[in-house]
Amino acid sequence: MNQHEAVIKVMEENGGYATFKYLYEKSLKVKGSTWKTKTPYASIRRIVQDERFFFKIRPGLWALKSQRVILKRKFKFEDSTKREENRFTHSFYQGLLVEIGNLNNLDTYVPNQDKNKFFLSKRLSDVVTLRQIYQFTNYQTVARSAKTIDVIWFNSRKFPSSMFEVEYTTSMENSLVKFVELQDFNTKFRIVCDESRRRYFEDKISRSAFQSIRDRVDFWNFDYVSELHSYKAKLNRLEKGVKK
Repeated sequence: MNQHEAVIKVMEENGGYATFKYLYEKSLKVKGSTWKTKTPYASIRRIVQDERFFFKIRPGLWALKSQRVILKRKFKFEDSTKREENRFTHSFYQGLLVEIGNLNNLDTYVPNQDKNKFFLSKRLSDVVTLRQIYQFTNYQTVARSAKTIDVIWFNSRKFPSSMFEVEYTTSMENSLVKFVELQDFNTKFRIVCDESRRRYFEDKISRSAFQSIRDRVDFWNFDYVSELHSYKAKLNRLEKGVKK
């Protein structure tokens, strides 16, 4: 079995789609496949670019062309309403961020109202490491704000090391207000959204109301999150002694 066939088999067994993380974990283990290369992960990335067999649903998620009709209903692209697509986009990138945190050996959290939302074939509650948020503050107004943050990474001391708000159509102001309320913690703040909204973000963060956090809020676009997710997955595999 050649490398193309191995990747196709992995996708078929996963319902016709996969992230790079999943492909890295499964493709090299396909029985009968041959990977006579020092850079198998680069090979996998190159293989999914072959438009004869694969297509990109969105940054971070690849699929088989033969399954396109079925998958567009599942993953809300092309014929879906904007609301359906936004709902999927939000939980998908929450899931990628959670998995990145897990790969960094951090505890991960999403709000209670999001735990039953799906990240691919799993619920977000099955991906995070925390069922409840750590009680890192006794100030109830601050704690209430923290509980609504889309994704939080907690360090080994049970303090929030990074907080993420995934944005796609909203004004961002509510997210930035949450960050202002949490500014007294040594926490990194990230707005995650499509690159087309970078200028909008820059306009919002430049306002005087957000001056205190202006230098602490990073803008991560969806492509960057996807690349970081695949990079961390590859690094994790290499650190476990998987052949390069």
